[in-house]
Amino acid sequence: MKITFPHMGNMYIPVKALLEYLDLEVVVPPFSSQRTLNLGIKYGHEFACLPLKINLGNFIEAKELGADTIIMAGGVGPCRFGLYAQVEREILTELGYDYDSLVLEPPDKHLLQFVNRVRKIIGANSWWKVIEAIKFAYEKAYAVDLIEKNVQYLRPREKKVGIVDRIYNHTLATINEAQSYQSLYEATNLGLLKLEQVPRKSDETVIRIGLVGEIYTLLEPFVNFDIERELGKLGVHVTRSLYLSEWINSHLLMNISKRIKPKPFAQLAKPYLNYFVGGHGRETVGYAVGFAQEGYDGIIQIAPLTCMPEIVAHTILPRIREDYQIPVLTLYVDEQSGKAGMITRLEAFVDLIRRQKGNQQKRRAAQ
Repeated sequence: MKITFPHMGNMYIPVKALLEYLDLEVVVPPFSSQRTLNLGIKYGHEFACLPLKINLGNFIEAKELGADTIIMAGGVGPCRFGLYAQVEREILTELGYDYDSLVLEPPDKHLLQFVNRVRKIIGANSWWKVIEAIKFAYEKAYAVDLIEKNVQYLRPREKKVGIVDRIYNHTLATINEAQSYQSLYEATNLGLLKLEQVPRKSDETVIRIGLVGEIYTLLEPFVNFDIERELGKLGVHVTRSLYLSEWINSHLLMNISKRIKPKPFAQLAKPYLNYFVGGHGRETVGYAVGFAQEGYDGIIQIAPLTCMPEIVAHTILPRIREDYQIPVLTLYVDEQSGKAGMITRLEAFVDLIRRQKGNQQKRRAAQ
């Protein structure tokens, strides 16, 4: 069995660690690229959202590398993602790709089904070894997020653009290669030390923007045109609403990790959206409120075109904008989206925020 899975940001690092800990052969697809997207467009349904098409391309490229088994997350509620694994399997079968498919629904909704499907993957491995594999994979996810948060802070503050990203890419590679807790902690701490030593400029002009939206478009840089790096170049300190280790802790580990304090997004969203609408719609609303209350300078929502939960959230964000007087920008992405157009919109949005902050400072000085 040669197992593969779709890309979603740096998710490949903990997933690969988990499977290899269980002595399974892993085929990591090539990083998502224009070829990946072209394959998904060619064989995917026209009106499917972008994640399905790119995941389909991931699976085709992984098959070219010898993969024969897919692990794919499922979904619950009013979101098409819950059907995508089945749709992708049917398309791949029609194309003649002989794949076994294992779909894992979130255990907080279908615990017994989740356990049975995990049993198929782990084979003869004991549950104790599975627990150890999960712990090690989670440590990698936590380490990656720790590095990412430091990088997000430093990008707009580094004196020489590019140093932070070079350290970031090298640290990710060493975390990915780590085979033990000791080597993992050494790689993480060395990366943090190097980041701490990066020469910085004054942060007087740095603004803070919160990114909210659908998890795939938030985490996958090919899909969002590396929006975090582009905002960093514009002097923006970015914070995401969703980080992989936090999502794993809340949805898969039932908040077992005490290092991560669950964020009350549902409570924050309650005055605007008091029920589950599928996907990450309620998180988008709740985190937008949270960013506004924490004094962020702006909010950017990013989502796949036609994503129903994010469309629901999109209709609510103007109320949050008015209530908290905070600028909000929504970006929908599909195969027709282009980086140049996105950068133009980001530049205009950042300029708007800076002008508003400048006007506010002048008013306060005049009082």
